Amino acid sequence: MKKIVCQKDDFSEWYNQVIQESGLSECSDVRGCMILKPYGYSLWENIKKILDEKIKSTGHKNAYFPMFIPKSYFSREASHVAGFAKECAIVTHSRLKEKDSDIIIDEDSRLEEELIVRPTSETMIWNSYKKWINSYRDLPLKLNQWCNVCRWEMRTRPFLRTSEFLWQEGHTAHSTREEAFEEVMQMLNVYYDFGKEYLAIPFIKGRKTENEKFAGAEETYTIEALMKDGKALQCGTSHLLGQHFSKAFDVKFLDKNNELKYVWGTSWGISTRLIGALIMIHGDDRGLILPPKIATIQVIIIPIFKNEDEKNRIQEYLSNIIEVLEKENIRYELDLRDQFTPGYKFNEWEVKGVPLRIVVGEKDIVNSQLELVRRDNCEKINIHKDDAVMRIIEMLNDIQGNLYKKALDFREKHTFMVDNYEDFKNKIKNKEGFVLANWDGTTETEKLIKEETQATIRCIPLENNCVGNNCVKDSCVENTCVENTFVDDNCVDGKCIKTGKHSSIKVLFAQNY
Repeated sequence: MKKIVCQKDDFSEWYNQVIQESGLSECSDVRGCMILKPYGYSLWENIKKILDEKIKSTGHKNAYFPMFIPKSYFSREASHVAGFAKECAIVTHSRLKEKDSDIIIDEDSRLEEELIVRPTSETMIWNSYKKWINSYRDLPLKLNQWCNVCRWEMRTRPFLRTSEFLWQEGHTAHSTREEAFEEVMQMLNVYYDFGKEYLAIPFIKGRKTENEKFAGAEETYTIEALMKDGKALQCGTSHLLGQHFSKAFDVKFLDKNNELKYVWGTSWGISTRLIGALIMIHGDDRGLILPPKIATIQVIIIPIFKNEDEKNRIQEYLSNIIEVLEKENIRYELDLRDQFTPGYKFNEWEVKGVPLRIVVGEKDIVNSQLELVRRDNCEKINIHKDDAVMRIIEMLNDIQGNLYKKALDFREKHTFMVDNYEDFKNKIKNKEGFVLANWDGTTETEKLIKEETQATIRCIPLENNCVGNNCVKDSCVENTCVENTFVDDNCVDGKCIKTGKHSSIKVLFAQNY
């Protein structure tokens, strides 16, 4: 395996090399599309399995809708189609034919109405909701689907922005705005908690500005994360659609007073972009570092042997341990390949980010021990065979917590409260991280700041964060600063970082992917 470039030297190249060397994905012959290799797809399967259970536990059911959407559906919601118009792939014909030993489009097969390859499913789903919703008894209607979508991106990057990607998208209909808003926040919190518990990612929850919200939404809420290169990544969104789509598709219901009303809608989703976040938040110069709870392989076992007799003795030595690992549902792999040296295997599994490595040789059998090596901090320890499984479980839990803490510490260290525009520009230019600053609330100023600095407003934080060492409340305790970080009301009022106008709102700026 080739040596991976250092993050500090070329973060973008580091990212691409890690994906390639770890076997997550590779580019396909279709521009902007990637092939998810088994190791990468298994990560998505783990994300999907866990989130699917959480989504169903909140009362949602899975469904599936066609990937082809009639063009006329998009024209019904003007702001929605405007948001996706430049990203749509369009099907115009239904078949091919052979001519002069070549395959060409059969012009006689032109469709009466063009079909849009699904960029998102609001229009298709709301067209169905019109048929399914008649009374308040039909509400709430809470569906989710796992599928692929197509957005014809001009500049692509594996996992972060591709022309086709995998995701889940939830779509719900409610009788009141209040109920719809509760749904939006519930799903935002599902994503937030999933990120913390399983991905070891400290997300920031917030509301998007009018300029950054989802096309066709009344309000958009987001979970944002900070990557190691100081750029932000939007990792999931939850949208209050209001009555935009119900009015566009004439979806009404009879309420308990027998009055006809439009329903209220939401949509929300996460995608394979989360894998990109895992790479950039936890990875190091050796490659991936995967949190144990999401890792496909939590423990890699590497026997060191010179011949078949030693190999067989080590397997026998490990048999009881492996039996208990299976009972404890610990995902492991035993690497018995004899065509590679132990050093090659160590390097390979480090690049793949397996949380814990067990090494066993002849001397370990004599001493009734195992060598454990943590991926997160490279710590090596020898443990007695009888204590092995208990210590493995302890170390996996400790690695999970340590990765979250390291990511949170990094975010806190690289988040700044700024009230001077020159300081603001320098921090953005140098990609130092999140910048919390006052904003006058106008789209004009927001666009001007982006034009001058390439920084966008990532969100209006739902919990106004005290910022690392710049905490504005002397009395705040660790949990307050870290989890529910709060800025004193008196500290919010100020002057816009750009215009100097009065501002009562602080927002989170950063360059983003």
